[in-house]
Amino acid sequence: MTQNPPPWHALDGEAVLVRLDARREGLTSEEAARRRARFGVNALPAPRQRGPLMRFLLQFHDLLIYVLLASAGVTAFMGHWVDTGVILGVVVINALIGFIQEGKAKAALEAIRGLLSPRAQVLRDGRRQEVDAAELVPGDIIFLAAGDRVPADVRLLSVKGLRVDEALLTGESMPVDKQVAAVGADAPLIDRSTMAWSGTLVTSGQGMGVVVATGALSEIGRISELLADVAPLETPLLRRMAQFGRWLTVLILTIAGATFAYGTLLKGFSASEMFLVAVGLAVAAIPEGLPAIITITLAVGVQAMAKRNAIVRRLPAVEALGAVTVIVSDKTGTLTRNEMTVQVLLTAERSLEVTGVGYAPEGCFQADGKEVLPEAEPLLIEVARLSALCNDASLHREGDEWRLSGDPTEGALLTLAMKVGLDPGFEAEAWPRTDVIPFESEHRFMATLHHDHAGHGVIYLKGAPERILALCHWQWTPTGPRPLDAQRWHSAMARVAARGMRLLALAMKPAAPGQRELRFQDVEDGGFTLLAVAGLTDPPREEARRAVAACLAAGIRVSMITGDHALTARAIGNQLGLRPDGEVRVLAGSEIDALDDAGLRQTVRETEVFARASPEHKLRLVQAFQANGEVVAMTGDGVNDAPALKRADVGVAMGRKGTEAAKEAAEIVLADDNFATIASAVEEGRTIYDNIRKAIVFILPTNGGQAGVLVAAVLLGLDVLPITPVQILWVNMVTSVTLALALAFEPAEPDIMQRPPRNPREPVLSTFMLWRVAFVSVLLVGASLGLFLWELARATPVEVARTAAVNLLMVGEAFYLLNCRRLLRPVPPWQAFTGNRWIAVSVGVLLLLQLAFTYAPVMQRLFHTAPLDVPAWSRILLFGLAVLVLVELEKKVVRLGSQLKALMKKR
Repeated sequence: MTQNPPPWHALDGEAVLVRLDARREGLTSEEAARRRARFGVNALPAPRQRGPLMRFLLQFHDLLIYVLLASAGVTAFMGHWVDTGVILGVVVINALIGFIQEGKAKAALEAIRGLLSPRAQVLRDGRRQEVDAAELVPGDIIFLAAGDRVPADVRLLSVKGLRVDEALLTGESMPVDKQVAAVGADAPLIDRSTMAWSGTLVTSGQGMGVVVATGALSEIGRISELLADVAPLETPLLRRMAQFGRWLTVLILTIAGATFAYGTLLKGFSASEMFLVAVGLAVAAIPEGLPAIITITLAVGVQAMAKRNAIVRRLPAVEALGAVTVIVSDKTGTLTRNEMTVQVLLTAERSLEVTGVGYAPEGCFQADGKEVLPEAEPLLIEVARLSALCNDASLHREGDEWRLSGDPTEGALLTLAMKVGLDPGFEAEAWPRTDVIPFESEHRFMATLHHDHAGHGVIYLKGAPERILALCHWQWTPTGPRPLDAQRWHSAMARVAARGMRLLALAMKPAAPGQRELRFQDVEDGGFTLLAVAGLTDPPREEARRAVAACLAAGIRVSMITGDHALTARAIGNQLGLRPDGEVRVLAGSEIDALDDAGLRQTVRETEVFARASPEHKLRLVQAFQANGEVVAMTGDGVNDAPALKRADVGVAMGRKGTEAAKEAAEIVLADDNFATIASAVEEGRTIYDNIRKAIVFILPTNGGQAGVLVAAVLLGLDVLPITPVQILWVNMVTSVTLALALAFEPAEPDIMQRPPRNPREPVLSTFMLWRVAFVSVLLVGASLGLFLWELARATPVEVARTAAVNLLMVGEAFYLLNCRRLLRPVPPWQAFTGNRWIAVSVGVLLLLQLAFTYAPVMQRLFHTAPLDVPAWSRILLFGLAVLVLVELEKKVVRLGSQLKALMKKR
């Protein structure tokens, strides 16, 4: 039974009891103990966890950290302990942040375990008793009632109006009616109406059943195992930085080795002398500040996204969201509000559109585009009264939000009543309920008997349209009841159903004089007047429509996954505009099962909506998109979404209505449960990646210029170096903590959401960026070396010549910083210091530091510098301005080249 359990939903109740060796009278305590020893406690197994020390040490297992550690080693070797301490401090802080984050990230399985019910009503030793849910075993007879969380997987043996909210497992937005008659063995999870699943919530009715699976063997346990088996992916940034780090390491070692060999073998320098030059070259070339700048840029992005209601749990996910090419979104609670809403009211004479979404009583009634005032429509008043009174739900306001207690369909009817202007509480006092026939799946209706204080009685009836219409002889019209035109009603209902809405019929009839009891026969006798048929749906968020359009404009595909029927899913997909040029294409779960991996990869290229999807389907779909080379963001809120959230390049969970399991499996949590926030987060992610590229293309010429000066000095056979290793460290440190840091705060460029998604396979350094680095490096090398040699030729002391060369490098970098605010777009002079106040601050700090570097006696002793005169500063500033102008001209040439290429392609 544990290895290959039978399809419990397909067996009748007695057969299930036989297979489990159980009885309707329940197990004895002794038998329950034996089974507990065999099957274990009803709890999900605790995930294997690394110890705190190992978790902390693994924080150092990262390429960026290795680069920092290597830089620290070099500075320690050079005896610069202050720099070593600063670099190691950055490493330890990063490790502590990662350690804390990982402690939270591993809580996904714990969050799922927390969904199990703590207590259960069970039949043991022939009597009903309450036990800890962990004590349940297969074969136990348990009882379910409204408000209970199902404690284990249960095959139902008897039900009375039992409805269960299974959204966390299936994504189905409506509670599911339960029954006891067996269903087909191949029925999908959402259609196994004879089962109640562990962790789901009973919304109404009562039931009794036998436990068939507990703990890890339950459906939620199976998803837990699925989640545990899913390996999270590296983000595009980490993949690209790993490649970049390997490439840069090889390049630096090659240049240093070649310089060492050239100096010793061809120029006759001593090995010890050239070793120091090679070390200085390595120090100059290693961008030790880059990992810290990337981390800081990501952290700044995290803060910016938090202000836009996107909470980032893992730093690299910030940038990864900017690389997304496909957003695969759960429907219920993500693209929609997970709040049923009456959107259409069919009457005998016309169709009324009801505006407003969710449980907030905000909206109006329209016919043919014109507003209909409820006070002028007696029918609306009667519909509202029925909706408020034939109802067991309640709505209450919490701050700006309306909260529902009870069935979502009944919540939608209460909201409808309030939109008409009725107060459900007042109506309940004016027309108190005398009797009720609760909703049950067998008869598919709910009926209530009410009397006003004058003794007048009325029977209100709501339920499945085909059932209610069979009990109606009349239909409401403004001039009084008229014979029911069933054919017209069916035609109108078919049109509404084609829009993916669920239908609910509302009817009434006067009670018999003196009637105080409501019997089935009173309903079955018919004679009801049909008031209206309501069309209900969980509508798309208005802001989600706009966000989908924004994503499509940014070249990002949006696909929807739902547990709903294909018809409902198609209607929502079309309303969202997932395919602007026509009807969305829908693929059902059964069709996904029929496709192999290659077929699914091809199909997802052409499909926008996936209906009747199980957790395995969602995981396969994410993997299929990734196999096509897409960078996938997966959004969701249920336990059934957790494996796909973890597998996706970026998992995005809903923060308010999402389960803890979904939040812990995701990298980003939306604090407002708003799909529109994803579009904002994508913009922020793109901005962050832009700023990282700007930082790289800014920092590398600094290192390239310093390294180039040393290489040129060796090639030219100079007796003295134009810049010393200690001065190289100063340049690197000051550039990183002042100028480069300012780029982390750059705002988004105006066209950032009009660009197509970047190719996730593109390297960190594109061809253009390599050219820019080489171009600026040559400018810095030529000017610094030229100024150094010119100063020596004037018999200037070497300390003064070196000081001039270092200051020229720094000033050149300061002007180049202004160029880097836009990689290709021009930077108008009047905007050079606007839009990012940190630019002016960093340049100001740099000038102060360089003045201290040049004139402060203590700095002169530490770095072997000397004061410069005004003509020297004039030459330095003139060169800085030349860098600004030349790079702006280079941008123009590159843009013209790109435009010519585009024209050639069109021809």
